[in-house]
Amino acid sequence: MASVPADSIEVIPDSTPPAAPAPGDSTAVPPDSAAPPPPADSTVVSGAVVPHAGILFGSFSMPASYLDNMLTGWMQGGALSPETILPQLSLTRAKGGRAIMKLSMGHDRYVQNADRTFSLSKWKALVDRFKSVNLDPYIADGTIVGHYLIDEPHRTQRWGGKIISQATIEEMAKHSKQIWPGMTTFVRVVPSWLASAPVNYVHLDAGWTQYERGKGDPAQWVAAEVAAAKSRGLGLTVGMNVLDGGNGSSGIPGYTPGKYAMSASEIRSVGTAMLGPSHACAFIMFTHDLTYFNRSNIKSAMADVSAKAKA
Repeated sequence: MASVPADSIEVIPDSTPPAAPAPGDSTAVPPDSAAPPPPADSTVVSGAVVPHAGILFGSFSMPASYLDNMLTGWMQGGALSPETILPQLSLTRAKGGRAIMKLSMGHDRYVQNADRTFSLSKWKALVDRFKSVNLDPYIADGTIVGHYLIDEPHRTQRWGGKIISQATIEEMAKHSKQIWPGMTTFVRVVPSWLASAPVNYVHLDAGWTQYERGKGDPAQWVAAEVAAAKSRGLGLTVGMNVLDGGNGSSGIPGYTPGKYAMSASEIRSVGTAMLGPSHACAFIMFTHDLTYFNRSNIKSAMADVSAKAKA
């Protein structure tokens, strides 16, 4: 499989306890900072997708050129700029696909102070670059599913020994809504962590849960997070760590030593479980890898889960 893009870092197990119980929903940082260019061979996907059937089903770091009837949406970050975002959205719309966008670059360093703590002012400045870009038509027609505010705010190891507080997450969502009132706001952290603080979420719309080996029964896992989301009036993006979250049955090495990619059987069973509660607003896999995604058995399993996401 392809290695993790250079603009990514691996999350080291966190030895500093956060202010609230940390969710067991962490993986390596999604390598969303540099979407791969379209391939120069027959693997390019050129077919259109069925417009907006069900919920988005796609992966981190997937270019819009790969959209098809199975992979119906993408999540990107660092590859997006005020100059590149409209061509990406135009192609996505033409294919009937959907997008979740991170507007504050890809790597954490762009929104960190010198001590690696989170800088809200830097984050706002990066988001504000897009004020001059007319995203409204793509929000209105559903091409844009939402704004991915930040990744793993609970991980103190990522943020200079401190969490990005739940109150700060709500402030970030408020800033986004002041610019784009109709755009859904997402944060990649489990709802149980969001619910652990006495914050009234008015502007934040949804949390995120990503399954991998070690989290127990997937149906029970997602049911607990759905309950937490509903308790705070939040939606939920679901997904699974297909490249590094398998139980070893696939025999496909992950990019982290000692870990494995998911098997076709795992993709079907976990994917079905994650979609079971019918509360998901998107399904995003970690992360796009052309070699893995093009395996015939993996593609067949993903197609089965995609069909459930469209239902």
